[in-house]
Amino acid sequence: MKLRFSKMQGLGNDFVVLDGVRQQVSLGPEQLRLMADRHFGIGFDQLLLVEPASQPGVDFRYRIFNADGSEVEQCGNGARCFARFVLDQGLTSKAEIRVETKKGIIAPRLEADGQVTVDMGAPRFAPAEIPFVSDSDAVVQPLVLDGETVEISVVSMGNPHAVQVVADVDTAPVAVHGPLTESHARFPERVNAGFMQVVDRHNVRLRVFERGSGETLACGTGACAAVVAGIRRELLDSPVRVSTRGGELTIAWAGPGQPVLMTGPAVTVFTGEIEL
Repeated sequence: MKLRFSKMQGLGNDFVVLDGVRQQVSLGPEQLRLMADRHFGIGFDQLLLVEPASQPGVDFRYRIFNADGSEVEQCGNGARCFARFVLDQGLTSKAEIRVETKKGIIAPRLEADGQVTVDMGAPRFAPAEIPFVSDSDAVVQPLVLDGETVEISVVSMGNPHAVQVVADVDTAPVAVHGPLTESHARFPERVNAGFMQVVDRHNVRLRVFERGSGETLACGTGACAAVVAGIRRELLDSPVRVSTRGGELTIAWAGPGQPVLMTGPAVTVFTGEIEL
């Protein structure tokens, strides 16, 4: 099976994007892991699959697969690359599209300066919607990691996030607390672990240990979740500039029940063909 693909990146969070509209795509976990391998395959944090919409009123269906072969619900940096891809590939002529994901509809829009803004929908906080095992929906929750208790805020941006506030992201124990948080028994579907340093009320620094991929250079939904958590904890005011190791995103959120708006770049690195 030969597949045409584009390699794209958003703030260094890198993707293989496949057109499942004009070519047949059927990949198993083993094939996905092979493509994700940076030595024997193409290499990616996530693979994005563009498919025809399965419901009226939307333009495309959007599926996301991690480097370990698992399918996940949402990816913010990927959503911007998705919008750039379908326009550049001639799959649409619209600057703004509606896209169905496993957890709802998102609306990416190409801006005049080439950046992409995505309406990521409203965040959710109920433990059952994360999912997170807790009898409380408090903004700050305790979590025991290998005998140490840390404070987290849990947010769903269509995928689950646990956000810690840290004094300095450069010295934060991401390599230790990241995997412990990701696989913690209180997160039955695992979780993305965010580590946020508040610089001032409109600026943060962020590192994210992503579920199924490990630490990445940037995480769009992680940036959204961190800003939402910071606003709920009365540490931040919208809009917020989020500085990651891969670059910067701007996140705006007007408050409960309102959608989170994420703006940032999406870049095509190269295109090619792989035989599986």
